[in-house]
Amino acid sequence: MTEDKQYTKAELLKKLTPKEKRFCHEYIIDWNASRSSRVAGYSENTCAEIGCQNLTKLHIRQYIDFIKHDYELESGISKVRQLKELSKLAYASIELIHDDWIDLKSWEDIKKDNPEILAAVESIDTKTEERTISDDCDLETKYVKVKFFSKLQAIAEINKMMGYNAAEKHDLSNKDGTLQSTGLENRSFEELYQLKYGKKP
Repeated sequence: MTEDKQYTKAELLKKLTPKEKRFCHEYIIDWNASRSSRVAGYSENTCAEIGCQNLTKLHIRQYIDFIKHDYELESGISKVRQLKELSKLAYASIELIHDDWIDLKSWEDIKKDNPEILAAVESIDTKTEERTISDDCDLETKYVKVKFFSKLQAIAEINKMMGYNAAEKHDLSNKDGTLQSTGLENRSFEELYQLKYGKKP
């Protein structure tokens, strides 16, 4: 029995049709061949059959193997993107907002001048108040109270991702200067290996 030819990713990209490539990228989302065929542009009437046929094609199977673990590329998530989103929370100009009710017009002006501030908003409460100006005139004013995500938590996450935090030090010495026992000193290599990896060496 001859072994299947192993294609490089570049070779596979040349062999794949646009529909086949789209099928592969859709398939690794939920492993649903029918849905993937439909989204890739195959006929609604034959998408289930086409999906099964595609999974029998060597170049499609191999391409799926190449991309199925490339989580960052497939999801569009990267360290840079995460940092950009966190920076919106960490450095939003929330000093413009006090922890109190402000009139709706003021909030609209703040949003207009600082559009990036919306990314830091966790929730917005609203209320309406009426004030009698005269016997025949009532003034209605709308207010909002804006709650932001935690700046400190966002900054802490950024520091963690960037490695800015100093390593934590733990003092394992006794009062007399001797080292505290970890309880592992007398364990054999096999026991330590099993404790760490959950299996015997």
